[in-house]
Amino acid sequence: MFDGVAARYDLTNTVLSFGQDRSWRRATRAALGLGPGDRVLDVGAGTGVSTEELSQPGAYAVGVDLSLGMLHAGKRSRPTVPLLAGDALRLPFADASFDAVTISFALRNVSDTDAALRELARVTRPGGRLVVCEFSTPVNPAFRTVYLSYLMRSLPAVARTVASNPEAYVYLAESIRAWPDQPALAGRIGATGWERVAWRNLTGGVVALHRATRRA
Repeated sequence: MFDGVAARYDLTNTVLSFGQDRSWRRATRAALGLGPGDRVLDVGAGTGVSTEELSQPGAYAVGVDLSLGMLHAGKRSRPTVPLLAGDALRLPFADASFDAVTISFALRNVSDTDAALRELARVTRPGGRLVVCEFSTPVNPAFRTVYLSYLMRSLPAVARTVASNPEAYVYLAESIRAWPDQPALAGRIGATGWERVAWRNLTGGVVALHRATRRA
């Protein structure tokens, strides 16, 4: 499915998010607190647009994705960004390889959420940081109603005008609606090798940044 949307994935995300995807990437980078020389892993990196963002403070950022189509598209548009094929449930790295790890808009697509969170913990050094950037639940009830209507009705229609595989966005909308809310996801993160779990809502809770620290 992701191979099928790779060709116009970045453009489609920008259109469907009304340009908010750029600010969400910046917020993810800021939440990780990266510095020069930090090693950061970007899981579910897709075309590497998020990986490129993470490298801006002088960090060494490497992206991993399961979709070869996404990786090929990323290599064409970002040839200098390190992108590797890999499974979030079996990452091709040794224990404690990274100072920080992040996964953006991909955790809900992994077949075993808790196993993925444990695997992220495995490759992070003790005291290292995690940031999960993911669609979530808007906190205002009226806005939540409008958002869910957009998600299930308008988003697939808009996708038909810009996406290379519009049908895939029906699945994406359904997966967002079924995803745990902010406290529920925080509980799962805290049960899988992470501590000091907190979250911050972006765009009224359309997206949430969950932060945590690898247990010693």
